[in-house]
Amino acid sequence: MMTDPRPWMALNSVSGVGRVLFKRLIARFGGPEAAFGASVSDLNSVEGLRPAVAEAIKSFDGWEKVDIELDKAAKSGARVVALADPEYPALLREIHDPPPCLYVKGALISYDKFAVAVVGTRIPTPYGRHITRKITKDLAMKGLTIVSGGARGIDTEAHRGALSARGRTVAVLGCGIDVVYPPENKELFGLIAEGGALVTEYPMGVKPDPTNFPPRNRIISGMSMGVVVVEAAGDSGSLITATYGLEQGREIFAVPGSVTSDVSRGTNSLIKKGARLIEGAGDIIADLFPNLKGYLGEFEKEAQAPEPPALDLGPDEKTLFEHISLEPAHIDTLVTSSGMAASKALSLLLGMEIKGVVKQMSGMRFVRGI
Repeated sequence: MMTDPRPWMALNSVSGVGRVLFKRLIARFGGPEAAFGASVSDLNSVEGLRPAVAEAIKSFDGWEKVDIELDKAAKSGARVVALADPEYPALLREIHDPPPCLYVKGALISYDKFAVAVVGTRIPTPYGRHITRKITKDLAMKGLTIVSGGARGIDTEAHRGALSARGRTVAVLGCGIDVVYPPENKELFGLIAEGGALVTEYPMGVKPDPTNFPPRNRIISGMSMGVVVVEAAGDSGSLITATYGLEQGREIFAVPGSVTSDVSRGTNSLIKKGARLIEGAGDIIADLFPNLKGYLGEFEKEAQAPEPPALDLGPDEKTLFEHISLEPAHIDTLVTSSGMAASKALSLLLGMEIKGVVKQMSGMRFVRGI
């Protein structure tokens, strides 16, 4: 049975009642209704609760605002899920500062407890994009839920990888559920809501202020059994997610990257500090889900996406293609490694780009397109 979110929203809106204090109030009184009905002296007995906050709880009169907020959520196609609601993510409920309420568009299901968070830089390399899609697709095909932050870059690739396997994915937003950020992900968010869920702790209309994202990251890790970081600079917000994950007792995984790449400094540093180095989904599954069949057998998906078409390349194209990877390579490097004349290599690269098997980056650098 769904829990009425009104009293949870009401107590959460009282000035001075933060997430940790909220949890203490629920532990002390059993629920928000009992907290509102408690005496001032009983409220003051709660650790960390100041007398002014006790008075604010007793004099609360914002029920009309709560109803207006619920109406706004409903009109946007969302609903509010309280901490005590059966739909509330089980793993998230266990952290020391869970959101008292979640705004949800889509559906949260019990098997979302078998989730893996995948995060990373907003400016990934082609290698980062490729490996993210590969890992998340493979995890989703095993029935695992992919959790990420809906941001540009690695987050977007993580969601798309899960969707390409017709799997479940959850995007945790750093703004109101009715605010589309980044705007270019509007269509993606619609797809996520259809086959998974959009989630946020922020009220309707809240803009994506930079201060919202670090707290948002604790939800990403809190909903998941493990956190995978695929490319992150030394000061990346993804490392905040990993730190939250460590505090919450989650397993931390990192995809190694080039020692010369700025976006690999964070991930390589995590590995130095003890994060599990992974090369693919199998490493994550072996660590988190050694008895995967026992947990998820009925949800495991067959490979539903078609196999990529065979490369329609001529002999010289195949030779050159072998020297092209997911790391951008300058034309001079390709000419040297392949032994071809520059004019011939450029002509072949143009044809391969038209076929979609090669992409040209800035500065005459080339990467694989598939």
